[in-house]
Amino acid sequence: MSTPVTLIGLGPMGQAMVRSLLREGHPVTVWNRTPSRAADVVAAGATLAATPAEALAASKLVILSLTDYQAMYDILGPATEALAGRTLVNLSSDSPDRTREGAAWALGHGARFLTGGVMTPAPMVGTEAAYVYYSGPAEVLDAARDALATIGTPQYLGADPGLAQLMYQANLDVFLTSLASLLHATALLESGGIGATTAMPELLRTLTGTSDMLEVGENPGVQIEAGEHPGHLSTVTMMGATADHIVAASEAAGVDTGLPAAVRAYYTWARDHGHGGDNWTRIIDAMRPHAE
Repeated sequence: MSTPVTLIGLGPMGQAMVRSLLREGHPVTVWNRTPSRAADVVAAGATLAATPAEALAASKLVILSLTDYQAMYDILGPATEALAGRTLVNLSSDSPDRTREGAAWALGHGARFLTGGVMTPAPMVGTEAAYVYYSGPAEVLDAARDALATIGTPQYLGADPGLAQLMYQANLDVFLTSLASLLHATALLESGGIGATTAMPELLRTLTGTSDMLEVGENPGVQIEAGEHPGHLSTVTMMGATADHIVAASEAAGVDTGLPAAVRAYYTWARDHGHGGDNWTRIIDAMRPHAE
């Protein structure tokens, strides 16, 4: 039987989730602080609740797609009496610690709680490429799996509510840094008269090919977990020299040096600590909490 679902928060991601749930036959109740945002999904078959309390009462499974966890408190705080017996799946972004606090808050009001991190842009929600990290009680995910799978393939990380958020933020760490480096490199090429239209395809070739490059040598994850950094391919000294050159090129071109200088600092730390002959993976020690 199709599971009734309430979805609170109708930004582009929330609307995409509603449409995916409706396509799979789930009755969906929605609520949004700006009611006009519900017009399209209501036209597609969703039911608009007048209040958060009414939205909670409509379904045992409640999905939140909000700006952050504070928005959960702001919206559901006046309706906490309606939380008892609900499964609250918060797919909003925030820090792992605030996520754990949110889980404790929900449990304190009698709700079961799952944290989720959606690893896809809104247009890809509900496709085979979409997946969502979850953490919290495994039995809660199992009970809601059929409905949640309409958003993306569930990937369970463990009982700690903060784990899904941690994995989500870690992936965004890679994503945002990659986007920033892509634009920094474009600005650097512009200084030499190469426009973005020409630059982007060349730069994206490196970006998309990075995983293949990493697979040519030893598995970096295995090396890092073993604490072994054999330096017979890309050493700290070699990569650090390249980082020096990127900073110098940026300075000469008048392009901001903040991003390449931050990268260079990790290689400088590793060289200064006697690891120049190690593989580039050694710079993780400069990022860990114990680094001096």
